[in-house]
Amino acid sequence: MRVKIFISLKTGVLDPQGKAIERSLHTMSYVEVRDVRVGKYLELEIDADSRASAESRVREMCDKLLANPVIEDYRFEIHE
Repeated sequence: MRVKIFISLKTGVLDPQGKAIERSLHTMSYVEVRDVRVGKYLELEIDADSRASAESRVREMCDKLLANPVIEDYRFEIHE
C-alpha cells in the first residue's frame, strides 16, 4: 500500500520559514500572497494485512517519529 502523509504546523505556531517565503514572494511582486505555511510531505510504501492495520501502523509512526504532535498536525491517505 502507498501512504501519503501531510504534516503541517498547528494553527498559531510560529512558522519562520513560511514568513521568509512570504516576504520573498512579496519582494518578487507576488503581493497577492497573504500567508504561507510550510509543511512536510512523505510517501511510504508499506505491507499490511488490511487497511485498518495500515492506518493503525501509520498513525503510530506519525505519533512516535514522523510528526511532533505538540506543534504539528498530520493527515494521511492510503492507496491500495
